[in-house]
Order: sequence, then structure tokens, then C-alpha cells
Amino acid sequence: MFQGAAALNLDAKGRLAIPARHRDALAVESGQVVLTAHPHGCLLVYPVPAWVPIRDKVLAAPGLDPTSAMLKRLLVGFAQEEALDAAGRVLVAPSLRQFAKLDKQVWLVGQGSHFELWSDEGWQKQQEAMLALMNTGLPPGFESLAL
Repeated sequence: MFQGAAALNLDAKGRLAIPARHRDALAVESGQVVLTAHPHGCLLVYPVPAWVPIRDKVLAAPGLDPTSAMLKRLLVGFAQEEALDAAGRVLVAPSLRQFAKLDKQVWLVGQGSHFELWSDEGWQKQQEAMLALMNTGLPPGFESLAL
């Protein structure tokens, strides 16, 4: 399970060093991960076995439906399989860095089965939005959540 948020840096070649505690679980089986675009402006980082059923479900959606076609273009069209190198780094393709507006500092945010990869600016905006949302009440399904 992937959880927590870590501030990391992309190197000059666009590589991201995956924290050591997550490397084995993230690159399970093939030593590769899948990176793709998310509609909220971040990237998703999945272990390949977790990504395959999601990809298959997206591809099974009707191709002539405009919304389905847009999601296919985004999620599958941007998807890149990348191998972790010996130092535990993964290359973030230029097209993905451009999509998510990634610069040097980025945030790797655990989401259980995968990570989100945010630009520093994007992650700061998410935190502001989260705090503003908490002032309006909890979303459906979280009413009975006790922390």
C-alpha cells in the first residue's frame, strides 16, 4: 500500500528517484512502472500489474462516445512503461513532464494502489483546495469517518 507524501527532485534528465521503501512494491514483477496523465493535472504512477486491469477497463469503453474517447486518449494515450534503473530512478517522459507542468521539485503522493506525481505548485493548490473543502463539510460517504 502506497501512502504518504514526499517532496522529491527531478534530475536534469527528468528522472525521479523513487524512495527506497517503495521501490520493490512499485516495480513488482517486471521492474517497470506505468506513468500516465490524470484529468486533475498530475501524473499517476502504477505498478504494472495494478495498471493492466485499469487500462483494459478504459479500453473496453465505447470508442464513439466522446467522453470515453477523451479518457482513452488521456489515460492510455499518455501511458508510458518505464524501468527503474539500478539507482531506483524512473524516467518521466518529456510529454508527461509538460502535461503535469513538472519542474525540479515534485511531490509523490500515495493513493493506496498507486502514486500521484504533482508539480510543487499543483500540490500546493491541492492542499489549499482540500482545506477549503473541509470548511464546507465532508463529501458523501465520509460522514461517519472518525479520526
